[in-house]
Amino acid sequence: MDRLLLLVVVAAAAGAVALLLQRRTDRTPVRTGWTMPDQVSRTDFERPEAPWLVAVFTSASCASCAGVLERARPLESDEVAVVDVEVAAARAVHDRYGIDAVPLVLVVDADGVVRHHHLGPVSTTHLWASLAEVRHPGSVPDGCDTG
Repeated sequence: MDRLLLLVVVAAAAGAVALLLQRRTDRTPVRTGWTMPDQVSRTDFERPEAPWLVAVFTSASCASCAGVLERARPLESDEVAVVDVEVAAARAVHDRYGIDAVPLVLVVDADGVVRHHHLGPVSTTHLWASLAEVRHPGSVPDGCDTG
């Protein structure tokens, strides 16, 4: 009987400790990733009449943003508008689309549908491949990662 009583007391104590630890644990949700817009209004960006938009979301305080913008600029053509969407100059656009991480590159079609995106530093090769793939599906060889 003494052993049973001791077992009940130890189990109750363990349960109380577990309950206290559980209440002390931070229950703040952990962010597992950023969301990307699926659609944008082309009128929010320069050259809305261009068939393709490469929107580069940047910040003046971002160390890698200038390099990403520099690598995106050569994509500019009559068919492709490359737009720098710097947060201080275009806060409303960042807020409208929930952009909270930069650099972010969106490749957008004439209807405003986001066809590809790149979050973080990206190579010129990946930018060219993304644009080529959405403009001419199947043009990027199998095995090339454009995401």
